[in-house]
Amino acid sequence: MASLLGRWPARLLHIGEMERPTRFEHHRYVGDKRTQVVYDVDALDEADAPVLEELMASDKFICFAPDTLSEARNRGYRLWSPQRHRR
Repeated sequence: MASLLGRWPARLLHIGEMERPTRFEHHRYVGDKRTQVVYDVDALDEADAPVLEELMASDKFICFAPDTLSEARNRGYRLWSPQRHRR
């Protein structure tokens, strides 16, 4: 899906605690294809911003349809460890 969306612009859209990348404002879960880890963007703090920025720069991300954690898990992704401990 990353190839359909092209490069992510540097501008971010503020939603909740963390800012979401533009053209991604309707997706809560972002997966890292390199590590099979999924991030809940709505649960990220500003301190976690570098994690998402690095992922967007890598161009190795995926979003899920439907945009749910269970769909990400169905595809073999696991929730990012710090977020698992916050739940």
